[in-house]
Amino acid sequence: MNKKSYLFLALVAIAAVIALSACGNNNNNNSNASGSPSASASAPAAGGEAKEITLSAKSFEFDQQDIQLHVGDTVTLTFKNTEGNHGVAIPDLGINLKNGESKTFTVDKAGKYDFNCSIQCGSGHDNMTGTITVS
Repeated sequence: MNKKSYLFLALVAIAAVIALSACGNNNNNNSNASGSPSASASAPAAGGEAKEITLSAKSFEFDQQDIQLHVGDTVTLTFKNTEGNHGVAIPDLGINLKNGESKTFTVDKAGKYDFNCSIQCGSGHDNMTGTITVS
């Protein structure tokens, strides 16, 4: 092999290492250095309440567009489809649920957290949004 071939292979190897290291950054230890709310299962924090919320979706809408919570609330969120095939993603909380799935999390920071349909469901898909407001 000539010098150009070695250089090309080295660049390809470096690119592969960079790409794979970015894909492999999965932190499942529930520590959260970014300061966003935790998505860990736990008892309610001091001052918080335990809440069970069922979010339902039908063609192009959620049954709740603004969910009100308080800092310290521990929430069990259950997602259900009543019509069509949908999912719900709350990126800032690290939550992505499909029909019948649940996730328990504690909100520890005030703010607004957007959610949206996570399964391409048709022409109204982009309108399937909502907000969790934590005060």
